[in-house]
Amino acid sequence: MLIALAWTAGTIDRATADEPIEIFDAHLHYNWEPKPHFGVDEVLALFRKHRVTGILATSRPNTGTHALMDAKPEDLWIVPFIRPYRVRADIQTWFGDPFIFDLVQDEFKRGYYRGIGEFHISGKAADTEWVKKTVDFAVEHDLYLHAHADDVAIEILMRHNPRARIVWAHTGFGLSTDRVAEMLTKYPKLWGELSYRGGITNGSGKLTAEWRALFERFPDRFLLGSDTWINERWESYGEIMTGYRAWLAQLPPKIAAQIANGNARALFGSDR
Repeated sequence: MLIALAWTAGTIDRATADEPIEIFDAHLHYNWEPKPHFGVDEVLALFRKHRVTGILATSRPNTGTHALMDAKPEDLWIVPFIRPYRVRADIQTWFGDPFIFDLVQDEFKRGYYRGIGEFHISGKAADTEWVKKTVDFAVEHDLYLHAHADDVAIEILMRHNPRARIVWAHTGFGLSTDRVAEMLTKYPKLWGELSYRGGITNGSGKLTAEWRALFERFPDRFLLGSDTWINERWESYGEIMTGYRAWLAQLPPKIAAQIANGNARALFGSDR
């Protein structure tokens, strides 16, 4: 914790020295189906260009994550998650497919994974034997879950195992801030990732009062992400990061640094 706090404090100092604030990208897909849009060197160059110093890395299939890990970049901290998909069609069936649970167990043997996901789940579809097995496996092996889910599914995931730790992809998309606050209060091991999240700014780019209040109330519970699920997201990667920095600049520097990178450091642990 002291390391994370020191790192965050250093980030505040560097960010005020006319450098853009460092960002940890907590929703990164380097998909290899059918082939990657950019080569590994190009991807790493993109991160450097936009001062992204850490990533929560996933891919479909997991080959893309293997390639990033094999590259061993010295200037990028990679936090790899197991994607429970081989092809895109698995999104619709993984939660009832015993083969996918075998895939998760086999990937885990690589020894470097920190979580499982991003996976898609909605409503009562989360209430299956194989989803519970996945949640219990994550808890048993000290892994996070990265869930693209509505609030009903999040409740079920937490009910499967109250010790689960969940990164909530998109933080409910357009879910009301009151409901988001209710969920964060009820589940201390739930963190909201903000890609595609609506309502954070108004039409002119100003941070809304509701989201400012939410960030000030829960400064340690939010993460940023690009969600590079299609090539167009890679093409607009710089614009995505510029958009985040625009509203982060409207927050107190300490809170901005926590959301930009400090919370990820505190969650996943790093001495960078």
